[in-house]
Formats: sequence, structure tokens, C-alpha cells
Amino acid sequence: MDFMATQPPTIPPISPAIRTPDGGDALVLERRRQKLQPPSMYQVVMLNDDFTPMEFVIAVLQELFNKDRESATQIMLKIHLDGRGICGVFSQDVAATKVEQVLQAAHKSGHPLQATFEPVE
Repeated sequence: MDFMATQPPTIPPISPAIRTPDGGDALVLERRRQKLQPPSMYQVVMLNDDFTPMEFVIAVLQELFNKDRESATQIMLKIHLDGRGICGVFSQDVAATKVEQVLQAAHKSGHPLQATFEPVE
């Protein structure tokens, strides 16, 4: 059985074209700007305990958070006096890694030092 189309096929509209130097046509696509949000930031917080030596906390801050001796001492005193101190602000993955590094260093040295991360407000 043969069927015939009752209407000729329609051709979709053609996007604007530009002539190239060799005489051909080039299709021009409109570039759409994507709206990207910056990643959410998280602060790494070290918690005070009565057993971890202050020098160990300073060493961890210097080694894992690249703090100089003075900054590390100030953060350690904040942790000691306020019960918690912010060690740095990072993306979520980096913050989670930093917390894990702190916990591993404390465990390896036999200290109960704790750290966590939370969203920056």
C-alpha cells in the first residue's frame, strides 16, 4: 500500500547565518551566560578539652592550617578560653579533609582533641 503525504514537509526556520570569507555560511549561536553560585563555605572549629596540651594544638594549627606561631597561639587561647575556635574557612570538601587530618593527628599522638566544621553564617 502506498500512502501519499497530503502536505509537503515543512522546513524549520533557519537561524541567522553569516557569510564566511570563503563564501560559505556559518551558523551563529547565541552564547548564554550561566549563573554560577560560589561554593558554600564552611569554618573548621576546634573544640577545647582538658587533656590536649596547648603546644600540640599550636603545632596542629601551624602544620595543618599554615598559621604562624603568633596566630596559632591566639587561636589556641581562644579555644582554651571560649571552648572553641575557628581555624579557617574552606569549601565543604576541604573543611571535611582538615577535620579528618586534625582527628588523625590527635589520635596518633594519643590526645582527645576534637574538631568539626559548620556552615559560615
